[in-house]
Amino acid sequence: MKYRVEIIKIGELVEELLGEKILILFNADAPEDLAEISVLHTGYDLVEDVKSGDKVKIGDMEYTVTGVGSEANKTLRELGHCTLKFNGLSKTELPGDISLKGQIPNIKKGDIISIY
Repeated sequence: MKYRVEIIKIGELVEELLGEKILILFNADAPEDLAEISVLHTGYDLVEDVKSGDKVKIGDMEYTVTGVGSEANKTLRELGHCTLKFNGLSKTELPGDISLKGQIPNIKKGDIISIY
């Protein structure tokens, strides 16, 4: 297990972003303007860098990592922040993105997000 957190709050605008196949993660101490667009979670140390081929599990849904931006591991480690994009791209659009292959999740408070 490289990373494991629990969702503790879902921002007001998260559903809208999920419609665009985007899910933004942040530690619980995210600034207010970022909290409204983010899923806030319990903090956890990133044990090992995320890389293509890894698995991400959100609640009961599992995804395959297809691409990791150049800054994604750094921001995940420091801030619990990354942008998950359900687009299956091997080359990410932005440095903080982690691209995943799979359907958009139905998320709820208490769901576990794990990377392995």
